[in-house]
Amino acid sequence: MLQEERFARILGTVNERGVVRVEDLKAALGISESTIRRDLTELDTQGLLEKVRGGAVSKESTYKIRDDDVAVRKGLKTEEKRAVASYAASLIEDDDFVYIDAGTTTEYLCEEVTNRRAVYVTNAIAHARILSGRGCRVFLIGGEFKSATEAIVGEEALMSLTKYNFTKGFFGTNGITKKKGFSTPEMNEAMVKRAAMESCKCAYVLADDSKFGEISAVSFADFNDAIILTNRVRQKEYKGCKNIVEVTA
Repeated sequence: MLQEERFARILGTVNERGVVRVEDLKAALGISESTIRRDLTELDTQGLLEKVRGGAVSKESTYKIRDDDVAVRKGLKTEEKRAVASYAASLIEDDDFVYIDAGTTTEYLCEEVTNRRAVYVTNAIAHARILSGRGCRVFLIGGEFKSATEAIVGEEALMSLTKYNFTKGFFGTNGITKKKGFSTPEMNEAMVKRAAMESCKCAYVLADDSKFGEISAVSFADFNDAIILTNRVRQKEYKGCKNIVEVTA
């Protein structure tokens, strides 16, 4: 297969899916992993996509109506997510009552938690397991289990959240824009995020730099409703925003 044909097929796949793994491209194109990685590096250099650990992300403006599976998202931007998660964990103080939203970056947060005097509530089974294993007191809200994001959602989850008043909340998001705020592809999950954030005295959104400028189907909060913790700000329109904190590894 000629290089031009490989480039076209790789770009077509990445732009169609939004994110793609090296393993998926290898299977789809029938070429070696080393060739895929070289092609991704060249396409990144040309500014046609963004190469990330384990795969690539489209640079086209995307409007997402469904979530990628957790297994796909966990392999993307891992170093950046861990840096943001580590900083977020340092913000948890003794006797805080903390909500931790489902998501890959918030899962890294759970792995970084050291404060056992705080109390934690989450809508993610994996998060509850990690926190409990670290000796923390943790409550898991009830409701419907959503396999794609491993989150608890639905009417019962919303009812559970009405009784809580959190000092701090940490949230994931699929997209961030000034006009549409924070957004996620699925209505039920957006409703849970909104209800939990409204119950927080202080809300933080944990997001790597790829989330800026992206829009998903359902907005769950306005841009200024939370402090954004990110690894870096690339777009000029977000530089200097008072609610954005850039975290270095």
